[in-house]
Amino acid sequence: MDHSGHGMMDLPPFTLERGLQWSADPFFLVACLLGLALYGWGVVRLRRRGDSWPVGRTVAYVIGVLTVVLVMCTGLNDYGMVMFSVHMVQHMVISMLSPILILLGAPVTLALRALPVVKGRKGPRELLLMLLHSHYMRVITHPLFTIPMFIASLYALYFTPLFDFLMGSKTGHVAMMVHFLAVGLVFFWPIMGVDPGPNRSGYLMRMLQLFAGMPFHAFFGIALMMATAPMVETFLHPPASLGIDALTDQNAAGGIAWAFSEIPSVLVLLALLFQWYGSEQRQARRQDRAAERDGDKELEAYNAYLASLNAQGN
Repeated sequence: MDHSGHGMMDLPPFTLERGLQWSADPFFLVACLLGLALYGWGVVRLRRRGDSWPVGRTVAYVIGVLTVVLVMCTGLNDYGMVMFSVHMVQHMVISMLSPILILLGAPVTLALRALPVVKGRKGPRELLLMLLHSHYMRVITHPLFTIPMFIASLYALYFTPLFDFLMGSKTGHVAMMVHFLAVGLVFFWPIMGVDPGPNRSGYLMRMLQLFAGMPFHAFFGIALMMATAPMVETFLHPPASLGIDALTDQNAAGGIAWAFSEIPSVLVLLALLFQWYGSEQRQARRQDRAAERDGDKELEAYNAYLASLNAQGN
């Protein structure tokens, strides 16, 4: 099977300008436009009702979707079929950056607040709630599923014939990219998603979940950087017009994978610390309000307890 073809034999050498030219994948273009339109509809609906929705969430979501457009609807998608390094940029962005930004946009929360409550029958909101509370959701967002899945979608794909099979067709390539995005969403959602989810551990556990996946990611990058022979058949014979060497390109791909594993870690860690701080503040405010309501009963009880200990001690 000749992979160097794809009808792209005449791609000129890669430059950033060529990589960023518009070249839309129809599936991703429609999906991204739909995603933006639905989110916009939700925000407008809340506003009309007099409810607020944080601007930061909207910004994060829009940028998240635009990062998908950036790697799937430009020349990067064409070059990604024949250049390992460009493919790796696509993979990293769509599995590590896009999901984090989309999740920070809290699309599920928005949907639950914007969709109308249907009395007596199951509307979209009721179906979404059912899905969120389903056993299936609990399984696919559990760390024992998400972490191995996150790791396997690197090793089991690139180091088996599955990758070459999927890269053999446009459909396979799209399916692989959808898979990367889905794995990223499912991996990061229990860790730092704003949305309600079935598996929500404490903040410390979530940081451990984050760091459980990352070393494997870095090691995958190092394996590609250190390899002395091309490991993936798809990129074995790059079109001559590109003027690149398969091994050099693969080493570059490894460098991209390695460097990229740090970026989401930092982003997620910041988001987590921010959320943690916010929840501590809310907790403190709740205690203050409770104290105002009951005239510091808790404090009085504590002082009385200390006094009683003191009396026993004498």
